[in-house]
Amino acid sequence: MSIYIKSKKHGAAGRLVTLRSSLAVSTLALAAPFNVAAESLPEVNVNERNESYKAERVSSPKFTQPLVDTTQTITVIKKELLQSQLATTLTEALQNSAGVGTFSTGENGSTNTGDTIFMRGFNTANSIFVDNIRDLGGVSRDLFNIEQVEVVKGPAGADNGRGAPTGYINMVTKQPMLENAYSGTATYGTGDQKRITADLNRHIEGLNGAAFRLNLLKQDSGVPGRDRVQNNRWGIAPSFAFGLGTPTRIVFSYLHLDRDNVPDTGLPTIGTPGFFNATTAGKNARPVARSNYYGLASDYDKSTSDMFTARIEHDVNANLTIRNTTRYGKTKQNALMAAPYIVDGSNVNPANWTVSRILQIVDRENEILTNQTNAVIKFETGKVKHAVTTGIEFMREKQTSIGYGGTGLNAVAASNLYAPNPNAPARGNPVSNGTRVDGSTNTIGVYLFDTLEINPAFQLNAGIRLDRYSTDYSSIALSTLAANPGLPVGTLVPTTLSKSDTLLNWKVGALYKPAPNGSIYIGYATSQQPPGGAAFALSSSGASADNPNFAPQKTSTTEIGTKWEVLNKKLLLAAAVFRTEVSNEIKQDPVTTTLYTQTGKKRVDGIELSASGEITRAWSVNASAALMNAKITDGTTNAAATSNQNNAAMSFSPKTTLALWSTYQLPSGVTIGGGVRYVDTIARTASTTISGATNTPYAQSYWVADAMAAYQFSKNATVQLNLYNLANQRYAASINNSGARYIPGTERSAKLSLNLAY
Repeated sequence: MSIYIKSKKHGAAGRLVTLRSSLAVSTLALAAPFNVAAESLPEVNVNERNESYKAERVSSPKFTQPLVDTTQTITVIKKELLQSQLATTLTEALQNSAGVGTFSTGENGSTNTGDTIFMRGFNTANSIFVDNIRDLGGVSRDLFNIEQVEVVKGPAGADNGRGAPTGYINMVTKQPMLENAYSGTATYGTGDQKRITADLNRHIEGLNGAAFRLNLLKQDSGVPGRDRVQNNRWGIAPSFAFGLGTPTRIVFSYLHLDRDNVPDTGLPTIGTPGFFNATTAGKNARPVARSNYYGLASDYDKSTSDMFTARIEHDVNANLTIRNTTRYGKTKQNALMAAPYIVDGSNVNPANWTVSRILQIVDRENEILTNQTNAVIKFETGKVKHAVTTGIEFMREKQTSIGYGGTGLNAVAASNLYAPNPNAPARGNPVSNGTRVDGSTNTIGVYLFDTLEINPAFQLNAGIRLDRYSTDYSSIALSTLAANPGLPVGTLVPTTLSKSDTLLNWKVGALYKPAPNGSIYIGYATSQQPPGGAAFALSSSGASADNPNFAPQKTSTTEIGTKWEVLNKKLLLAAAVFRTEVSNEIKQDPVTTTLYTQTGKKRVDGIELSASGEITRAWSVNASAALMNAKITDGTTNAAATSNQNNAAMSFSPKTTLALWSTYQLPSGVTIGGGVRYVDTIARTASTTISGATNTPYAQSYWVADAMAAYQFSKNATVQLNLYNLANQRYAASINNSGARYIPGTERSAKLSLNLAY
């Protein structure tokens, strides 16, 4: 919800101040964060409608056209939508984009506590950006300093270089403004959720175009319906700007976010549809309680993120703008957690059944140092108008993981299945055992894009990017008898691998505008993911895509779609069909099972529909639907036919997903709203022949309905109530690769917030 107040600044009488409530004060909401030149704001009053959920553009200067004239599917989740839902994390924000979600819990006993996002059938966790710069680290990202979240679907090799086959996510941060505005939000919810944020912006008078902005966060929260789980964090994000409203603008910003959580490692899947375990077969096993906690009382997940950014941009003239951005970022994560694994139902009394627990230790650090230079040039050749964007990027990325050992460290006692005890016998103390993994990638990328307006009804666009990268990997592991028979067991054994290559990616599109408010388009794009491209780790295993002897995974997507701005251009409607083809996948030879080749292929066919904006001045909507057929067209089979991937559905790729959210502003300052989400069945493995003794092969489909109501009881204050999972559906928000455990969706719960804005 947004509040608009006409006010005066101290020392600047008559100047309009626009104040927003809750998560954000608007910072050029319809402009890119790189374009911070101040513009005159329309005069509004407290009785005017909320800002629309409809975005006009994305933030990247590589996209020179408005969304309605962009030849691919892009979803922009604006802060107005996030505020109406009281969303606080990237995972919650992405629930507004169909076909995107955190469907995977992790592998076996390994728990993903960060943003493990799948998009159109592929893992996109390593294709997350902040202000169009890659963001590293397997952590949960908060929204307290975020203006909007951009979901760019389709191969993005021409945009960003290496990356996931089906797109990326960009989080746009808040920027200083030439106005004085102060807002804050306090929230309390079921499950002892407590959160407070502040957003303070100050125009520094006496300095030419100078402004300071400060965003603050403090959260101490449980999770509704989950025993012991905690999400605690605090953050600070100051930023300074100079020269706003002038041809030369400079912005310095910093972000620090500290997390101190008790992680949720999930529930055993016993009693869920499709579950099978030989020890419980025929015993009518019931599910465990949704509130059960299977970790230990001493479990923790601590992480810190620091990000320094300096940006300068200069308008050489009306047709040429040059930008340069430098960023250094570091994320540290330290975690110790126990996760449920194998159920033992051999005892005749179910009250005595147990579940084993696996211990996971994380000590990881990610660093990135990058410099980007970009130029946007507009010119004409005859009657053809050009919008060219070109640039060069330098980037160094590094990841270090430290290994641990210790007497009794992995001997975590099994838990009672139906009455888990977090105060189990103490485990051993983790001690660094000398093992470690270091990986780094250096990249130089150059790119060129051009959008050609042949006439008002026809456009062509093309882009190309060339990346030269080098990945260096080193590890120190403990020898085993099988791997190193000539060495004493436990000897430290080093391994060093490297990979260098050049990647060329491109995209083209053609767009026809049958009317000024609509477009019909076709686009084609490519991307590549080289060995080590996802996590800076190379492998000598012949079964690993990270083997430096392998070629990059290659992707191409063809998309045909149409976009229309209707209802006086207040509502954006979009529809698209697409086909994504991925090659160079690793495939096991069906006869010589020790032989692996890059002959595997995958294909995703889909349809996406969306609507965002205003139906009337009081009625806002954001809706999307995705129908997707993701399958392995050429995969691994074996002679015993116990695994057959050919024509199997890809894992973590629900066929149908829906997301709808709508709000209506009533007279007298009351706003009501609500929405529904649907996620189809999620297969946790890709095979047409799944063995029965594999826990559960899938997570069941589900519907979830939410609602909200807000009341603006003064020009500066709004109270808001949000209700979640109204029908109290029990569902799996994500499932792990083995089907042994899942993270339950939040039970019926509520949040109440007070928003102040001055």
